[in-house]
Amino acid sequence: MSDTVKAKWQGNMHFISESNEGVVNLDASEEFGGTDSGLRSKSLMLTSLAGCTGMDLGSLIKKMRIAVDGITIVVTAELTDEHPKIYKSTHISYHFSGNDLDQAKLTKAVNLSVDRYCGVIAMFRAFSEVTTEINFN
Repeated sequence: MSDTVKAKWQGNMHFISESNEGVVNLDASEEFGGTDSGLRSKSLMLTSLAGCTGMDLGSLIKKMRIAVDGITIVVTAELTDEHPKIYKSTHISYHFSGNDLDQAKLTKAVNLSVDRYCGVIAMFRAFSEVTTEINFN
């Protein structure tokens, strides 16, 4: 199985990236010659990580019959100082909301995503120290 993405230049730093799943605008800030017309490439990587683990959780909470009102995933990453700047550390913070949350099952679901199912987290581990935390409120 392979994935293909086609990025079409729109001028300056703006590209439209297309795949079978949809379209994403990519651009740089004005400081770097862009017009703020889209996500930055590195932000899109963090978005992919949050989306991957989030979709795992969506599937797992359904299969495990866990009652949850809301899930928010916050991904924070720190870049290296030297070029090419890559994420040297990445922190994933999971926030669950709802009444009578089953913390044990939710922790198990997060761990399954982080350690087994999320391919994007596995890829990040090749170049970044990945840490996690779980919050219930």
